[in-house]
Amino acid sequence: MADDLPNYYFRIRENGAAVFKVDTENRQRRIELDEIAVVNTRNGNIKPHGDVALSPEDLAVIGDWLTERRAQLEARDVDDILRAVDHLNLTAHWAQSRATEAQLEAITDKLLLAMHDLRSVLVRKKAERLMKGDAEG
Repeated sequence: MADDLPNYYFRIRENGAAVFKVDTENRQRRIELDEIAVVNTRNGNIKPHGDVALSPEDLAVIGDWLTERRAQLEARDVDDILRAVDHLNLTAHWAQSRATEAQLEAITDKLLLAMHDLRSVLVRKKAERLMKGDAEG
């Protein structure tokens, strides 16, 4: 099993990860995780842990992980939004076909306000993109 392990382990946490070097070369043949850094996915900061001096290899591995993680999070964001579109469609079907008067009364105002807010943001952002396109063209 130790031969299959990566040299680095990233413990995901909010806004980044704690970075560990995986050590299997010890007398007890146990897997040890030595924390070497903390990385922030939002701003890209890499902070060495304690007195650790990060090697160029450490920084390269962390940089690669950061690039992959940001792409993964971005893809998840888009997938979450596409799921929200599906849920809106399912909600419309539910409201039209199965919802009771009491259920509709309980959700209508909240849902209408949320949809109005979303529509306002989307219309404003689309207008900004169109204006930007006109200014560039």
